[in-house]
Amino acid sequence: MQGWEGVRAEVLRRIRARIWPPGALIPGEETLAGEFGVARATVNRALRDLAEAGVIERKKRAGTRVAELPVRRARLEIPVIRQDVEARGLVHGFELLADRLAPAPVPVTARLGLPEAAPMRFLETLHLAGGRPYVLESRWLNPAVLPHPAPDFARESANEWLVTHVSLVSGDIAFTAEPASPREAEVLGVPPGTALLVAERTTQGTAGPVTLVRLAHAPGHRVQMSF
Repeated sequence: MQGWEGVRAEVLRRIRARIWPPGALIPGEETLAGEFGVARATVNRALRDLAEAGVIERKKRAGTRVAELPVRRARLEIPVIRQDVEARGLVHGFELLADRLAPAPVPVTARLGLPEAAPMRFLETLHLAGGRPYVLESRWLNPAVLPHPAPDFARESANEWLVTHVSLVSGDIAFTAEPASPREAEVLGVPPGTALLVAERTTQGTAGPVTLVRLAHAPGHRVQMSF
């Protein structure tokens, strides 16, 4: 048995073969560790991964059971826009159009669980691909997550800085097709009302709310995900 991946594969094989059917209580970590000849921590790591995938359910003092209705949980990684542009064979650039501290609108604070009119840092960044508008990033950022002195987002985009410096624990994302607002039309160089793909995302970190960001993509943008 090779590491936790081997334990995971064997446990999953037994579940799929109905050796352990849905709802069945599977042996404890100590028993499995003895059977597979590995450390208990190795078994724990394998079972934790299966629990995160929704295959099994683990409860203290109740043991580990095969899920009655296994749920496949998608894991979505927040992309670095620069890397997305470069993966398309284009040169990335960006312009910081706005950077100010201001009371956040009620819809923003309500979604992030912050006090009404809490001061937040508003950032507006235009990302370019091959010199052409690619996506307009409008972001409300909780200043509590920033170090002192704060990063210079004119040198490194807030998108890239947050992905590489802040530990995230949860969030939500919604995709909509919306007509370009006058501001989006001006910055992206399209007629007002042009249909745009818009992604709106909130994230929570280990220290609390992090950000709410709206990404308005230039016409023709395509989203592809792997799971």
